[in-house]
Amino acid sequence: MSEPTNTPGLLLARIDRIPVWALPSLFSGIIGIGFLFTFYDIFDVNVSFIQTCMQLVPGCTPPSSAQYIGLPVLLSLAGYVIGTLFFSPLADRAGRRDLLLITMVITGIGSLLTAVVDSYTWFVVARTITGIGIGADLAIVNTYIGEMAPRDGRARYTSMIFIFSALGAVLGIWLGLFLTTPPTPLPLGLPFALAGESFGYGWRLMYLIGGALALIGVMLRFQLPESPRWLVSRGRLEEAASVIADMEARAHAIAPLPPVAEPVAPPPAADQALPYAAIFHNRTYRNRTLLLLAMWFCAYITVYAFAVGFTTLLSALGYPPPEAGLITAMGTLGFVLAAVVAYSYGERMERKTWVPLAAAITLAGGVLVALGGAAFWLGVVGAMVVFFGFNVWVPIAYTWSVESYPTRARTTGFALVDGIGHLGGGVGMIVIAPMIPYLSVLSAMLLIGGFLVVAAIIAQFGLSTKDRLLDDISP
Repeated sequence: MSEPTNTPGLLLARIDRIPVWALPSLFSGIIGIGFLFTFYDIFDVNVSFIQTCMQLVPGCTPPSSAQYIGLPVLLSLAGYVIGTLFFSPLADRAGRRDLLLITMVITGIGSLLTAVVDSYTWFVVARTITGIGIGADLAIVNTYIGEMAPRDGRARYTSMIFIFSALGAVLGIWLGLFLTTPPTPLPLGLPFALAGESFGYGWRLMYLIGGALALIGVMLRFQLPESPRWLVSRGRLEEAASVIADMEARAHAIAPLPPVAEPVAPPPAADQALPYAAIFHNRTYRNRTLLLLAMWFCAYITVYAFAVGFTTLLSALGYPPPEAGLITAMGTLGFVLAAVVAYSYGERMERKTWVPLAAAITLAGGVLVALGGAAFWLGVVGAMVVFFGFNVWVPIAYTWSVESYPTRARTTGFALVDGIGHLGGGVGMIVIAPMIPYLSVLSAMLLIGGFLVVAAIIAQFGLSTKDRLLDDISP
């Protein structure tokens, strides 16, 4: 190439002209395997917690387990905040790739520790450690994808990785149904499930499997390159040029590249301010943070009430645990469909438009669950719609949050809004779960889904980012 390659503006312009995902397909799988484990470890508590509670808490029964799920969920999400607020600025200062390895190691340690605890207190501690790793990993992975994807495909490729998340959720919930519920004739449960008097340790096996998945994820992530946008922001121009040249060669093999546009105005030097200062000393980024944080906090009340507590909530509403677990497990198929729809259509609408659509679908699914009553299959359809609704907007909103911050503080910005926002899920479980036995199914579903409606209203005050260059959105 005849153009000079050692200026920040030109390097950014070369990145922006690449119209396709320019990393090897294997790398998509490497990132995806990590996300599969991350979401497996979020959802594995859903069905399995009833068995966990009965073993670790004297006198715990399926209906009363709703009183105990709130604390581990809240402190796990508090771990998200600790992990993401500590490690995300390190990813902005020291690089995306190395921190991706560290966060996966921490998550795996937390999962393995959960498998061997002998008390409810230690279960809560282990889930908190796991949360530290998961929270940081979510922020860094989404930032990495947003910086590597083409400008008209950021939501698409974030959603592509989110498909792995859906598969991890399905694996976590179905394994929970298989390993931690007693065999029950269809449609009230799985006739080949394993739990019983002689097999009460299925929940421990689930967390051991999670640790094994984490080990695989760590080994694979060693192959990932560093984000060239981050390298440019740190003045490591030759390293950035090498990564970009590889991306250009791979993209050119698919189709001829367009000419390099005018050099992009280089971003402020990364060492001018710490990541938090780059956000809070800037009115634009400070206002974006407040809006996105409010959106995520309200939305996560809905997301985690269903994602982590759906089985426990159904049990508290009177469903036998095997039936509640099976309804939840079938519902996760809606999660998979949501990820596929987000991948296929995520770039068709502006980011914030997806939130009210998701809220309406979630409420409709909750109504179907309530109307199902004794009609098992109507409850299953309702659960699928619920899982579709509260998940379809998530990868689009991940993309939106990443786009809202500059490279020098992008991971930190995502960490602030998504990480602290996760506390909404914990607060929701602490406040809502004890109320469930006193509510009708319809009232419970509308209460939980209503918080996503509030998030949808807040989102409409945000900026539009679809098809815009990252450095134009967030210089």
